[in-house]
Amino acid sequence: MRSLFSKLSYPLDRAAVPAILALAAVLGMVLIFGSQPGPVVRDFSWQDKVVGAEDRAFFLNFSRPMDHGAVEQSLALNAVISDTDQQPVAGKVSWAGRRMAYTLLEPAPYGYTYTLTLDEAWDRFSDAADPDRRLVPFEGSFRTRDRALLYVGAGGEEEGRLILYNLTQKEKRILTPETLVVMDYEPYPNGDRVLFSAVDRSSRDQGLLNQKIYVATTGIESATPATSLGANETASAALFPMDSPVQLLLDSDDYQNLKFDLSPNGAVIVVYRVNRQNPSEFGLWTLRIDENGESTLLPLPSEPGGDFLITPDSEAIAYLQGQGMALLSLGDDASAEPLDFLPQYGLVLDFVRDGTAAALVRFDASPTVPTQSLFLVTNQGTERKLLSVPGSIVDAQFSPAGDFLYGIVTERLPGDVYAEQPYLVAINLETGDRRDLLLLPTQPSIKMSLAPDGLGLLFDQVTTAVSSSPSGLRAADGNVITDSTLWFFPILTDDSGAPLQTEPNELPVSGFYPQWLP
Repeated sequence: MRSLFSKLSYPLDRAAVPAILALAAVLGMVLIFGSQPGPVVRDFSWQDKVVGAEDRAFFLNFSRPMDHGAVEQSLALNAVISDTDQQPVAGKVSWAGRRMAYTLLEPAPYGYTYTLTLDEAWDRFSDAADPDRRLVPFEGSFRTRDRALLYVGAGGEEEGRLILYNLTQKEKRILTPETLVVMDYEPYPNGDRVLFSAVDRSSRDQGLLNQKIYVATTGIESATPATSLGANETASAALFPMDSPVQLLLDSDDYQNLKFDLSPNGAVIVVYRVNRQNPSEFGLWTLRIDENGESTLLPLPSEPGGDFLITPDSEAIAYLQGQGMALLSLGDDASAEPLDFLPQYGLVLDFVRDGTAAALVRFDASPTVPTQSLFLVTNQGTERKLLSVPGSIVDAQFSPAGDFLYGIVTERLPGDVYAEQPYLVAINLETGDRRDLLLLPTQPSIKMSLAPDGLGLLFDQVTTAVSSSPSGLRAADGNVITDSTLWFFPILTDDSGAPLQTEPNELPVSGFYPQWLP
């Protein structure tokens, strides 16, 4: 130390060195023995986000390795139902170092704000009794999408037009112009746009022959953590911006567009088309939009067939061919050779969200009473009959958790005039038990839609009349639709989780063919 002082020529320099050394010693003692600030939550992945049914897990990142038990016991996640009512949201916890994942057991119900609170926790190396070493209290929040639905208007200025009704905000918005009559539609995964087919109102008597495919914006911006736009979806959104309500996507000048399906990721559209000049040329086409917003329309190698549905991973399509369902690739290796073939099935209704199983219909020939059978078919090759009816299996959809299958089935009524009685049913996929939830009104066609959070069903009640007029919307039996009511059926469950019989609620709108926004 004396040699160091000898090199300092000024008294101030000589005085500074011991001061610095003393300060360093004090800081060292504070770091070793003194009080340190408690751990903090550095990041909450859903903070201020809008969450959808596909979002099942959020993450908390801490500044230090935490005591797992203390965090899990202190963490509280609640839905804010009202100023005085909050309901807990169940989930399970997993850890990876300083990162905690909380996975919801069920999708978060739509239309609510959620609060996450965490206090009274400490890091792994601290004394739980030391108040100065505890977690800095944290509070975060997020919300779920508004509960909203789409439908086709049934009368007046709304007839044949696509309409959005926001149940949460009690708002209605007409999405398509009065010059178009909507034939079919499907919302994009983010709910900000909807793909639809329509004909010009002046030539709607030609129906499917002249339908074109369009994109309309819904006015809802609802990108969520799980549906953050990828390259294709970003390009598609740029091609159809929010400030451009309706744009033509595919015309019908050279080909008739008979049916379409939108992939779950919103990147691929499959269309069944027929050449107008050469009707023997027909089949599936794929429409893709690349990163630059350029669209590519190409025929999909396939044999002639019928109904089809894209798989949940957006990589394949289930396509009716001959006496069974073929699974065709939609990737770069697409060919006419199927990836798999399921004989004897004539219709695919729905897939489980993770793609591990599908609901398929088999048409059973009978000399007396034709029947239809509903099967659960897994990707492991197992096939299990769920029910058979002496009528029709109109529709079926899996619950978000994949434990129940909701559907509409019909049974033939006695009498000389052929008529079918529809039922709303729920099938427990573990036990195979069928529960009839609601006797539905007798009508020529009926549509249902299961809410993305699994807490309700939509269905329509259509009233028709015989008419020779070429104008007017028509039901499946060819009669003119004179009125149509939409109903909301709340899904309430017993202690075992099975849905209960309850009364539906009439919605304050007139329309048919309802679908929930994702």
